[in-house]
Amino acid sequence: MTASIIQPLRATLRLQFHKGFTLDQAVPLVPYFARLGISHVYASPLLAARAGSMHGYDVVDPTTVNPELGGEAALRRLVSALREQRMGLILDIVSNHMAVGGADNPWWLDLLEWGRLSPFGEFFDIQWHSPDPLMEGQLLLPFLGSDYGVALQDGTLPLRFDAQDGSFYVQHYDHRFPICPMNYGELLPTEVEPLKSLAERFTTLSYQTDAHSLAVPLKAELRELASDPARLKSIEQHLGAYDSLTPEGFQRLHNLLERQSYRLASWRTAADDINWRRFFDINELGGLRVERPAVFEATHAKIFELVAEGLVDGLRIDHIDGLADPRGYCRKLRRRVDSLSPGRHLPIYVEKILGEGETLHRDWSVDGTTGYEFMNQLSLLQHDPQGAHTLGELWQRFSERPADFQQEAQLARQQILNGSLAGDFESVAQALLQVARDDLMTRDLTLGAIRRALQELIVHFPVYRTYISPRGRSAEDDVFFQRAMDGARQTLSEADWPVLDCLAGWLGGEPWRKRAVGRQRKILKHACVRFQQLTSPAAAKAVEDTAFYRSAVLLSRNDVGFSTEQFSAPVADFHAVCAQRLAEFPDNLLATATHDHKRGEDTRARLAVLSERSAWYAEQVPLWRTLARPLRDDDHMPSAGDELILYQAVLGSWPLTLHIDDQPALSDYAKRLWQWQQKALREAKLQSSWSAPNDPYEQAMQGFIERLFLAPEGELLRAALGKAVQAIAPSGAINSLAQTLLRMTVPGVPDLYQGNDFWDFSLVDPDNRRPVDYASRERALQATPQVPELLSNWRDGRIKQTLIAEVLNLRAEHAELFSRGRYQALEVIGSQAHRVLAFARVLEGKRAIVIVPIRCAELLKNSAQPQIDAPLWGDTRVKLPFASSDENLKGLFSSVAVTKNRELNISAALGVVPVNLFIQLFTQA
Repeated sequence: MTASIIQPLRATLRLQFHKGFTLDQAVPLVPYFARLGISHVYASPLLAARAGSMHGYDVVDPTTVNPELGGEAALRRLVSALREQRMGLILDIVSNHMAVGGADNPWWLDLLEWGRLSPFGEFFDIQWHSPDPLMEGQLLLPFLGSDYGVALQDGTLPLRFDAQDGSFYVQHYDHRFPICPMNYGELLPTEVEPLKSLAERFTTLSYQTDAHSLAVPLKAELRELASDPARLKSIEQHLGAYDSLTPEGFQRLHNLLERQSYRLASWRTAADDINWRRFFDINELGGLRVERPAVFEATHAKIFELVAEGLVDGLRIDHIDGLADPRGYCRKLRRRVDSLSPGRHLPIYVEKILGEGETLHRDWSVDGTTGYEFMNQLSLLQHDPQGAHTLGELWQRFSERPADFQQEAQLARQQILNGSLAGDFESVAQALLQVARDDLMTRDLTLGAIRRALQELIVHFPVYRTYISPRGRSAEDDVFFQRAMDGARQTLSEADWPVLDCLAGWLGGEPWRKRAVGRQRKILKHACVRFQQLTSPAAAKAVEDTAFYRSAVLLSRNDVGFSTEQFSAPVADFHAVCAQRLAEFPDNLLATATHDHKRGEDTRARLAVLSERSAWYAEQVPLWRTLARPLRDDDHMPSAGDELILYQAVLGSWPLTLHIDDQPALSDYAKRLWQWQQKALREAKLQSSWSAPNDPYEQAMQGFIERLFLAPEGELLRAALGKAVQAIAPSGAINSLAQTLLRMTVPGVPDLYQGNDFWDFSLVDPDNRRPVDYASRERALQATPQVPELLSNWRDGRIKQTLIAEVLNLRAEHAELFSRGRYQALEVIGSQAHRVLAFARVLEGKRAIVIVPIRCAELLKNSAQPQIDAPLWGDTRVKLPFASSDENLKGLFSSVAVTKNRELNISAALGVVPVNLFIQLFTQA
């Protein structure tokens, strides 16, 4: 299938595929996406994932397209439909990990069966050598629902025979733990001659160097023999000797399991004893060693096949920071993709969280990030700095938790490093101890001292990770490393400072290529890689999955990729990052919503209004808490902090069409809120947690929400919250329309998340992955409403959809202007200049002038629509720093504004539309 007819990458639409939304279900929607102005569909992972997966990141077989999505045939049908519209496909791929456990990953099951003799023994990131004698040469499998001994005693580890496969395994609910064929000899009854002879041959595998391959025909023979019912019955009766409900069977089964390459254990052991890398702290996702050529080829073979055939037009790499060598991986991937698709450029994007002041390394040969940092830049722009103190003081007074987010995040990092990532932390500490022991000058350093220094270094790390190469840390990375060093020195005793200095040298300060080839270099490189693969999950688990749920100065500043310690930023900063993006990564994706966001883009936009109306909000909170008294069973449940977090969640996510007397709608909304609330409580790890749910507290919280929305005693508070939502909703909609226009016009490639062509007041997943009503969206786009109708019915979301369609189709008409046009900040003057952002994109006789309102809640206090009355702009105007005769400029929705004296009045530009974009043609001098 040729890819030459595809239009240039201009705008992407992210779709989440799963069994409830398959590839074939997307096919009839393609014409709608094309009319909307989308050039490329950007798909969630499509390779075979765990059955029932709602996201596709738990891949079990990277060699096939997921049959639950329709398989490769359905993928081809979707691509064919895209090609009819000259559209492309960007595919999300998972290079860092696979789904493990269960009974569905053939690579993992082979590894368990054969251990290091398996051809997949080096695919997964396992540390086979351990100072713990129970773990030496074994893989910890923390999948049991109870302690190992209890599981044996209770009979929840039955030994089974799979006649279809000719194999033995131990079952634990959905998990399957294969028995090595070397042990089959004792599992076969020897009363019948064919089985006796086969048992002897299985036993001889223990002495064979090629046992793995020799076992294949033996298992086939066993499968054939077991097809006889009598022999099968004999085999199954023989397994009765391994019934752990009997004393003899208990010991016999235990002895068998002790000889396997794995050690079965309770899921609770994972945090401390895990000896293989996971995705964050998820036991069901095992890390891959994709830096190894064999693993790279095996995990990417299907992807490369699809690229070579022209079915895929771009790649998105999930969790790039989990890899041992992101730079090396990306450059290798670029070389391979280029060789498979000569004559066309396939963009490669990396999912990368950039810390404050951090930029993507330009030598990775990628086209940019997936755009989390743009979400942050927009959010900072829309928050009023004047509200920071009031909101911070309010939060601290009621919750009794710090208003300083950095302090909250550091507390969370300490908890994570001592909790769910304790085993990973210990692995790094042990690796550094080996480095210390290998040098006469540092061999007296103790493990305890290394642990203390290492923990404080990671606690104060300002970015997800550094990228140590054989030459050591780069100058860019060293800036962040030194920040962590400075922070660690503030909390460590001076006695530990020399240890900290040693860590600074080992972790990239001293290039490992200066060390002799051999053991010294190998153990130092290993320690550096382990360290870098720990700081990333430590940051994610502590910030995204803990502190974001503990701190609520303002929830709109708590989202993935945000520098939450910052509350706002000036317009000049926004202009600066836009110019920098154009210079360095002009095709970077621009996201305002993702499958990973904590709140929908319009939820955040509405909550940002509280930064402008902080005094009003601070007056409402005590009133709401008073009205909430009848909803409590206990004065201490929910806590004041959880109550404030709930109120913000309600203010942000309350649907625009929800009325306080609509019981069915209220009931549905209450269920959504409780689903979010339970996750929030467990992620915060204060009142409850995933590992130890606090049922009484959770039940009290659920009861509070149900009474708030469904019971008569919640009527007053329900009405008060509904009224507050109506007070800030128009301003929130203005913010939403502004961020929508900015996403489509600043340098970069706009990325639209599924369903966000209408308003998106979602909460964290799975709420943000609910089914999308495409039928209503298609009907809406077929109509051609005028601005007055769109504004009067703004709550239905059509105004947002119309804005998206109009601007994206303008991008198609003026593609080069928006993809490569110079970015020029425009000066705004007059009484309301601080409430306007303006810029121009300029290229070869064309200009696009973009004007959006920012922080305008004060001008919308009495408005029921997201439209600021023209007179309120007063003398505010944009200076046009280019020669221009007075002329009429045609803007969005057929609006017209007149330039005069090289100025554009905001009252004209935004007099009848909330945001505006003007295209100006001119003759170059």
